[in-house]
Amino acid sequence: MNQISDEPNSTVYHVKKGPQGALITIDDFSLWYGPTQALFNIDMAVEKGLVTALIGPSGCGKSTLLRSINRMNDLIDGLTTSGRMFLDGTDIYGHQVDVIGLRKAMGMVFQKPNPFPMSIADNVCYPLRVDGIRDKRTFEQTLETALKASALWDEVSDRLQDNALGLSGGQQQRLCIARAIAANPEVLLMDEPCSALDPVATAKIEDLIDELRGRYTIMIVTHNMQQAARVSDNTAFMYLGKLIEYGETSTIFTNPKVPKTMEYVTGRFG
Repeated sequence: MNQISDEPNSTVYHVKKGPQGALITIDDFSLWYGPTQALFNIDMAVEKGLVTALIGPSGCGKSTLLRSINRMNDLIDGLTTSGRMFLDGTDIYGHQVDVIGLRKAMGMVFQKPNPFPMSIADNVCYPLRVDGIRDKRTFEQTLETALKASALWDEVSDRLQDNALGLSGGQQQRLCIARAIAANPEVLLMDEPCSALDPVATAKIEDLIDELRGRYTIMIVTHNMQQAARVSDNTAFMYLGKLIEYGETSTIFTNPKVPKTMEYVTGRFG
């Protein structure tokens, strides 16, 4: 599986293994929007505690794959899938799976910050309220822990009751990460989390991802190849709904095994 290949339909693997093994396993997964196939026979193991980047040109299936992992695509009419996905051995698409519980195990961060129109504190503690938790001490502990983990505590600790919509874009995105962390997930799914941010805010999010490495299994979709190279341990290159190459990030960007990957990372298309 480590051979050089001219055939982009055959995935080439050279993945950096984590000490705890794979947390997410994707097995021959395909997806259709009505009659249109968007993902083709994806096989992929996501290492626990590492950062995995999904790269590729627009429309290649990156976000579709990411949203399939927490079954957000279920909300789309006419969607069908085949194959299987597992989270720590549990079949994500199994008939008995608790989809709400599954989504709680996977914090989701979107392209544009989406804080709720309420206080900073209420934003972070929202997942606790949804779970029926009312203990004030639990709220206080979770609030401080999540804001510190998202590198936001020092900036907002003296104005926790202020409306979150008054924060800057970068602060709002870190608040959304804090809200995701408050739910105590195993996985953080990030769909181009910096695309709406300026370079300074982007750098803070990238630093935060580095800080969270090891504590969470992180998957990030990014159109910014430099960002993928900076923040991730492994990178998956997708093209036309197929997984072309999946390997250690340093190799993907300096010595890819598939010519199509080389063409993309060197800017010849995309």
